[in-house]
Amino acid sequence: MRCPFCAHEDSQVKDSRPTEDNSAIRRRRQCSSCGARFTTFERVQLREVTIVKSDGKREPFDRAKLEQSVALACRKRNVGAEQLDQLVSGIQRQVEVAGEGEIPSARLGELVMDGLRQIDTVAYIRFASVYRDFSEAKDFEDFASTVADAAHGADGSD
Repeated sequence: MRCPFCAHEDSQVKDSRPTEDNSAIRRRRQCSSCGARFTTFERVQLREVTIVKSDGKREPFDRAKLEQSVALACRKRNVGAEQLDQLVSGIQRQVEVAGEGEIPSARLGELVMDGLRQIDTVAYIRFASVYRDFSEAKDFEDFASTVADAAHGADGSD
């Protein structure tokens, strides 16, 4: 495994264990050249999935891109790295086991929104604002009131 610090090709595994949800193997490595330590994750990839964008372009599913989008929505929120990893792993599993080689980006966005709604309402609204392309404050207000109404109805108090 190439060292992310010095680009040396050789590293040694110092510790290896499954993640909390058993979706990956977490490995602590040490570069044999510069001595730097870093973490890698090994995951099963069931199949190659292509994301079909709204403009018709196709690109391979990119877990790192999904992680970045979710992390941005959760920035400065009380959402732990393990929660984010579980969410992204769950979405990736859903995409891979769907049995389709292609998935519309709209479906992927809905999966992310469903997951974020369960974790953090503010992160959910942040993601929705980009995903649904809010262009003015009223878009936020309308969406936030819909979220509040749904939460109000879900807790049984009217």
